Formats: sequence, C-alpha cells, structure tokens
Amino acid sequence: MRRTLAIIGAGGHGRVVADIARLNGYDVHFFDDDKSNKLSSGTVDEALEHRNMAFIVAIGDNETRMHITNRISDLGLQLATLIHPRACIASDAAIGPGTVVMANAVVNSGAAIGKGCIINTSAVVEHDCRIGDFSHISVNTTVAGTVSIGRLCFIGAGATVINNISISDDVIIGAGAVVVEDIMERSTYIGVPARNIRNHFRGGATQNI
Repeated sequence: MRRTLAIIGAGGHGRVVADIARLNGYDVHFFDDDKSNKLSSGTVDEALEHRNMAFIVAIGDNETRMHITNRISDLGLQLATLIHPRACIASDAAIGPGTVVMANAVVNSGAAIGKGCIINTSAVVEHDCRIGDFSHISVNTTVAGTVSIGRLCFIGAGATVINNISISDDVIIGAGAVVVEDIMERSTYIGVPARNIRNHFRGGATQNI
C-alpha cells in the first residue's frame, strides 16, 4: 500500500520535493495558502486536519519552514524524511525528521543533519559535520570535514566552508563565498574569503569583494 504525503508549499521547491517523494513510494498532495496555485488541494490549516498523512514542509525560507514544521510536531503528526535515491548517505550519518536530501548530494560518515533541513542538489556535507535544525545547504555547496553549522543558517549556492569551522545560528553565507574562519555573529557574509557584509561597504566604497 502506497503512503500519502502532504507537501506544504506548492512552488518550485515543492515540485522538486514531490519528485523525490514519488521516488520514495509516496502519493503526494500539495497544500499552500496561495489559493491561486492550481496544484494546491487546500490551505496549510486544512492540511493539518489530515491525521492519516505524513508531512513535509517544502518552503525555502528557513523561519517559515521552522514555524510550520513545529506546528506539525506539536500536533503529533508524522514528519517524513526524504532522501533522493541518487544521494549518497553514509550508513552512520543521521538525518533528522522533516529534512530533504536532494539528488547527487553527499552526506559522509559521522555527519548529523538536524530537523527540517534542506541539503540541496549536489551539496557535499563531509564527515563529522553538524548541521543545525532548519538550515539550508544550497546547490553545489561544499561543507568540509568536522564543520559545525548552527540553526536557521543559509549557505548559498557554490559556497565552501573549510574544515573545522564553526558557524553560529541564523547566519547567511553568500553564493560562492569561502569561509576560512569561525563565524560567531549573526549577519550575512560574502566574498573570498567570506567577510561580514558590513565590512565590505564603507562610505559607498566596495572593499575586498
């Protein structure tokens, strides 16, 4: 008997998640508060009335994904964990509930991925990394060994975090940035090497980008 999955979010990201869900044997139903979306079967509140379904929140914004995922958990509903068949997941890696791991992603030995995360297409999370709840590791990002990334972080497309780095909660790393030292301040970091964006722009001038 095929399982049924409620996908919260009927945009582009939701459609990608639906493809992964179908490959994992689910029948899918979309729910979205945008009533103009033709894929949607109803609103988020209506979705949460379906206690016989599993749920996944397919919304890119970390905080929105967190709030809805926590509502699902608080109601005692089941959160799915979705892993694309072409992802490479080590046997001793841990993947949290509500997390999606997309095609060609790699999660290596000893890594732990939190609740409600996105490990996007072709992202690499190396050995012994820790990715906090509701963080998004974007397309083609490389997170080297023994890196710790906090909750609600966004690591942009093609970024690199070198080994043994710690990044605190709610940090944004820009696309293509290279993180070579610990980041302990909530902010946005861009460039090579990655610097706090406030240090890049002074008096209208551009520095070290």
